[in-house]
Amino acid sequence: MYLSRFLSLHALWVTVSSMMQHYPSVWGHYDVCKTQIYTEEGKVWDYMACQPEARDMIKYVKVTLDPPDITCGDPPETFCAMGNPYMCNNECDASTQELAHPPELMFDLEGRHPSTFWQSTTWKEYPKPLHVNITLSWNKTIELTDNIVITFESGRPDQMILEKSLDYGRTWQPYQYYATDCLDAFHMDPKSVRDLSQHTVLEIICTEEYSTGYMTNSKIIHFEIKDRFAFFAGPRLHNMASLYGQLDTTKKLRDFFTITDLRIRLLRPATGEIYVDEQHLARYFYAISDIRVYGRCKCNLHATGCKEENKRLLCECEHNTTGPDCGKCKKNYQGRPWSPGSYLPIPKGTANICIPSISSIGNPPKFDRIWPNISSLEVSKPNQANVCDNELLHCQNGGTCINNVRCQCPPAYTGILCEKLKCERDPGGCGQNSGRGAISHGSLVLLTALLGLCIC
Repeated sequence: MYLSRFLSLHALWVTVSSMMQHYPSVWGHYDVCKTQIYTEEGKVWDYMACQPEARDMIKYVKVTLDPPDITCGDPPETFCAMGNPYMCNNECDASTQELAHPPELMFDLEGRHPSTFWQSTTWKEYPKPLHVNITLSWNKTIELTDNIVITFESGRPDQMILEKSLDYGRTWQPYQYYATDCLDAFHMDPKSVRDLSQHTVLEIICTEEYSTGYMTNSKIIHFEIKDRFAFFAGPRLHNMASLYGQLDTTKKLRDFFTITDLRIRLLRPATGEIYVDEQHLARYFYAISDIRVYGRCKCNLHATGCKEENKRLLCECEHNTTGPDCGKCKKNYQGRPWSPGSYLPIPKGTANICIPSISSIGNPPKFDRIWPNISSLEVSKPNQANVCDNELLHCQNGGTCINNVRCQCPPAYTGILCEKLKCERDPGGCGQNSGRGAISHGSLVLLTALLGLCIC
């Protein structure tokens, strides 16, 4: 009896596990682009919205500094210790590995001792401002999924702006202002993300939370992505369905978390005081030991993979799409205008696949119109590719269209659109005048591959 019960439970678990492989959890992981399902008409493709996993995007970043000679060490110079600003016998020397602080040390592995970091020159030209722009570029559209975290080895700057670009650095817009005195620095009242709401989540704020002088336990600056997600998904991000729904229907919200480049504008180093000590300018500089940016390649919900090729990230596009962001339909798949995938309905979304151009499979010119909108939420099977249609893609030679999925052909004909004579399969072939106007074998094979169907 126990064995029988165990076997029954095991069978149930196998069945549930099999179903879960094809249907993401209720929140929608979107980690599968398509799967084969069985219907009354046979095996067909079921297409779903899909996206790559989030990853550490710093692995693929290119960094540039402006001015380019702002890194310390050329010529060598001394600077004051981090913990004791009056011990000014530390040296930065670009020609000596142990004393150099190049930009790539902002992105190396942490946890080593002594810590590694990039460092600017000191404020030796005071009162001229010590300004530094650090630009992080991916040459790819990125969707942020976690907080941006910058760890300073020096004191956190008195004034800083984090900026983003959506057009590969051609134009910039602020993400957040940071200052010890927001009103004085940027003419803005200080706020924190906790002061925002769903309606003001896109507001650009100035915060004083992260701008302090020399404090050993206060080196980190955040740009809070998750706190903004929480306005829609709840404090612990349990209700991701709500967030996905908002991202899907509010373009400005989705664009807010999308970037191609980030720029850190360092405007005033940490002084820890109201006045700058002009006798000890070696106390003032910028030093960053770590930058973290987590996100995923933006693939418009048409890919689960993103690969690096020729030092550039590219989506591994599905749904018959192509381009760095899967932003257009492949050649011969332009049967209707390209559209991004949709997170809705949860949990599988809508794939909005590109469908074959009518002319590419040999139909007469009069049918060279877009195919029915196979991803419309009004249809019963929104993600299954239509094979036939009573108005546009007629079954040929007297065939009957069954649920837009297959053609029921007369006895003498076969093929996806009943376009082929059965006698062509026979060794003797057909008569000289048989099969006139049928689709070529090459086009038929192409169509079969496109729709994932068999020739019956």
